[in-house]
Amino acid sequence: MDFDFGFAWSIVPDLLRGLSVTVQVVVLGFLLAVLLGLLLALAQRSSSRTLGAMCAGYLGFFRSTPLMVQLYVLFFALPLAGLTLPAFATGVIGLGLYYAAYIAEAFRGAIEAVPEGQWEAARALDFDTATTWRRLILPQALKPLFPVLGNYLIGMFKETPLLAVITLPELFQAAKQIAGMTYHYNEPYTLMALMFLAISVPTSLFFRYLEHRRHV
Repeated sequence: MDFDFGFAWSIVPDLLRGLSVTVQVVVLGFLLAVLLGLLLALAQRSSSRTLGAMCAGYLGFFRSTPLMVQLYVLFFALPLAGLTLPAFATGVIGLGLYYAAYIAEAFRGAIEAVPEGQWEAARALDFDTATTWRRLILPQALKPLFPVLGNYLIGMFKETPLLAVITLPELFQAAKQIAGMTYHYNEPYTLMALMFLAISVPTSLFFRYLEHRRHV
């Protein structure tokens, strides 16, 4: 099977536009997932049974149902209830809600791994709750999370082809449209794979660097 380098070069701008959408939706979705995941982890430590039950329900639902189904519900089912979201917003929210359920468990494990002596020291120093979390607990819990968060971020990039189901013009959708219109399949899909690789490898190296600095 031939590979037309001239044609491949000509479609690079279209694929880069798709890559730009992919990067934006992943970065925003990741930030949402980290923020919501942290809030869920903190809520799980609450003494409120109602709040604990709500968190358990959230985690159970989003961890037990496929991301594609969740995206379909957000984009196609919600308008039936009067709430219509743009494809980009749906992608960000869908990825954020889905990965928050996994990141919340990672946060919970990291928080529980903080030695009990740290909590006792905070009480002995008469730290209030906010200061204890901000200055003592969270900095220690976040350090071992860097590799985990890096893996989830790379996983989000790998999940973006599912966003084609909501017509978001991300990288996979761009490659698919080019292939469908030109009947050239090798070039767009090969370039798509290389672009994903160009994103995943530096991301992995960056989080590995952060992990190395943690041990220095």
